[in-house]
Amino acid sequence: MNEAERLKEALSKIAELASEASNGSYSESARTGETGRVEPIVCTPKSLPKRLLVAAAKTAVEINPVNAPALHMMAAAAADVMDPMRIAVMTQKYWGPAPRTLTVSFMESTPPDLRRKILSHMNAWSKTAGIQFAETGGTGQIRLSRTAGGYWSYIGTDVLHIPQNRQTMNLEGFSMSTDESEYRRVIRHETGHTLGFPHEHMRRELVARIDPPKAYDYFLRTFGWPKEMVDQQVLTALDQNTIMGTPADQTSIMCYQLPGSITRDGKPILGGTDINSTDFDFAGRIYPKPHHQPGFETEDDFEEEYATA
Repeated sequence: MNEAERLKEALSKIAELASEASNGSYSESARTGETGRVEPIVCTPKSLPKRLLVAAAKTAVEINPVNAPALHMMAAAAADVMDPMRIAVMTQKYWGPAPRTLTVSFMESTPPDLRRKILSHMNAWSKTAGIQFAETGGTGQIRLSRTAGGYWSYIGTDVLHIPQNRQTMNLEGFSMSTDESEYRRVIRHETGHTLGFPHEHMRRELVARIDPPKAYDYFLRTFGWPKEMVDQQVLTALDQNTIMGTPADQTSIMCYQLPGSITRDGKPILGGTDINSTDFDFAGRIYPKPHHQPGFETEDDFEEEYATA
């Protein structure tokens, strides 16, 4: 199989997975794993249905021209690249380098202190990134729900194609009594998806460490996932040509925590519990702050500001 054929096959698989994921019902929750302790399983980011992919790709490129597929990718895909669906699945979903504020609203009645706390964790990314999230009294571009359905978010600019009566992010059951560690682990992770970041554990280097038979057995016994779901969420590596990022980082907030019992070397994939320095660095490069824009020197400064808002 030559390079063009491999790329075409990868793009077909991505389009198929995007369609399947848009109809998936799997979500993030905490359950008791094979060790007898509560083990986290992270979210299933939502994908748009196929009928919206081409329009969403057009929107993404209009907002940020850099989202368009690189010329070498289009050349490698040969004639099939002219298929709008092929172009759509190669298109990134980043918001662009210009400073921007994304508006946020809540689907259900939510106490003011809880709204402020959720927003403070979403805005943790603005320590380095030139994007902020601000609550609006109307209908936000980002719409949060705390209803059943687990933890998930649509990716980047795709949120603009979600009907305004539906949430773009779900944070099932979050309240003021939710552990602080879960605010950092879950809300900051889902906000990363809203910023356009995919799952880090899908990087080729990390996928290569997983033993598929062990993974199928573990996820079936622990979470009831069928083989197809494990393939989609754990074993299908992102196409290297579509990645705009740093080297694979197993402690990124965007990475699953995976046990050593399913890896080839017996060592766990650590997973991220908070935004790390690499995440902050990448966010700052993708969404640079203008030099004249004052920022918070530390994350504590930012959280103090929101705590007194």
